[in-house]
Amino acid sequence: MIDPAIFAKYPKQKIDQAIAYLSYRDIKELPKDENPNFPILYVFRHGQTEDNANFLFSGWRDSDLTELGVKQAGVLADKLAHKKIGLLYSSDQIRAIKTVEIAISKNESAKSLKIFQDPRIKERSYGDLQGTSKLVMQLENPTKLLEYRRSYFVQPPNGESIAQVVLRVKDFIEDLFLIMRAKKYNVAVSCHGNSIRGFRQYFEGLSNEETASLETPLGQDYLAYSVHDEKRI
Repeated sequence: MIDPAIFAKYPKQKIDQAIAYLSYRDIKELPKDENPNFPILYVFRHGQTEDNANFLFSGWRDSDLTELGVKQAGVLADKLAHKKIGLLYSSDQIRAIKTVEIAISKNESAKSLKIFQDPRIKERSYGDLQGTSKLVMQLENPTKLLEYRRSYFVQPPNGESIAQVVLRVKDFIEDLFLIMRAKKYNVAVSCHGNSIRGFRQYFEGLSNEETASLETPLGQDYLAYSVHDEKRI
């Protein structure tokens, strides 16, 4: 629930405009390369959380899924139900763990697999901003909010830049490749909006600016990359 004090302080029209801006808009279809001749990496974002619903900076906070977030993960479960998956990974945050549990629940061959947790694919740390309102910042200083959220190298106070997140995700990918090539496993990974930027830059060859501007839907859909010998699709 959004803090009622916000509605007492700002005009409703301005609040509505800020909420519309911060809400996820039309997002392009996520790329999918599912070449059966190579191991396939499936990557998806967690479903909506309480912090998402309340427009709070979440970062390393353990914000749980909302009812809508559970439903979004259920949509993903239908899409992954018949995929051949041999290994499951999640960040060590509850929203990602619960999402992969739901997302794999209809896949008879994968739903009993152990979910390995790796902090390298956790959400970006927003440092001192964690738990504070993105909505209030959008109302009071939208330029600063945009800089914190969509600049590649800017670090929030005591937090991480997108560039730093991309580096730790790349380290995770390089290690994962060794397993995928050796075992010929398809792998599903549950992570976050900012850690997904690292996967997309790596596989799609995106520029820093493109990486920082990406929007990925909560739950519901997945990215797929065939892991070729040359690593990139």
